[in-house]
Amino acid sequence: MKDVGQHSLEIAALRHAAPYIRLYRDKTFVLKVGGGACASPEALAALLEQIEVLRVVGIRCVLVHGGGPQASALLERLGGEPRFAAGRRVTDELALEATLLALNGEVNTRVLCACRALGIEAAGISGVDAGLLRARRRPPVEVEGHGLVDYGQVGDLEAVEPRLVVELLDDGLLAVVSPLAADDRGNPLNVNADTVAAALAVALRAEKLLLLTEAAGVLERHPDPSSLVSYTDLAGLRELRRRGALDGGMLPKAAAIERAILGGVPRVHVVSYVQHDGLLSEIFTNEGAGTLIVAERNDAVGAVAVESAS
Repeated sequence: MKDVGQHSLEIAALRHAAPYIRLYRDKTFVLKVGGGACASPEALAALLEQIEVLRVVGIRCVLVHGGGPQASALLERLGGEPRFAAGRRVTDELALEATLLALNGEVNTRVLCACRALGIEAAGISGVDAGLLRARRRPPVEVEGHGLVDYGQVGDLEAVEPRLVVELLDDGLLAVVSPLAADDRGNPLNVNADTVAAALAVALRAEKLLLLTEAAGVLERHPDPSSLVSYTDLAGLRELRRRGALDGGMLPKAAAIERAILGGVPRVHVVSYVQHDGLLSEIFTNEGAGTLIVAERNDAVGAVAVESAS
């Protein structure tokens, strides 16, 4: 016997989502997920199922993955010790070897295998493929609290050539991108995955950049989920950083958010991959599930109003 109440809720949800579907059909979303989610078959499958919903309703999706935990674990097995400064990995020669094997080997392949299990047509690439990402080795830099830091084989992006990604999207594929780059001499470089996702979002003129994290979103008092910031602008994000609310892995995320928005991406979201259907809730409901960041706070209010009226 049918549950009439549940049936009515499902119909109401579809009706509520319809304006968003019209708004985002044929638009490009760039999503970034860390290695923590990729290490959990359950979390990865749940996330990919939500991404497939986006693709089914006509949204072109690019998934950039990290692989920090996997690279650290492999580095330790090789006899090295992971080191970080301001949330960014210090990459010596041994750490680079571990990163290459973890990102292009273990993580990218596991994501593609999970896609295969779910019937999702996907193609895995790295930033080295077809000159997608060109970088130069980062020179030693002053880092607050660390002094002069040599990050080693870490790249600062110089150019993005998204032709290959566009071709994959045009072919109806989910593009799964490993955030490795190379310089003009062919030397591989490790690039922060948040940075790569932001640069790709700008180059692809994406409608949204979505950073998927274990946390509920941007928090005023980490790790207190009740301090979730539902939406803010760049000024608000900078103020959170000034007050010390952003630390560790949120610092490169904040830099990526600013880079994306200043580069023309209208909206950036930080949302949990742990929350059940959190990604879909963030995109297809007014209430959302994480944090929306825009250039100026008035844009956030306007965005909600426009989407509500669509």
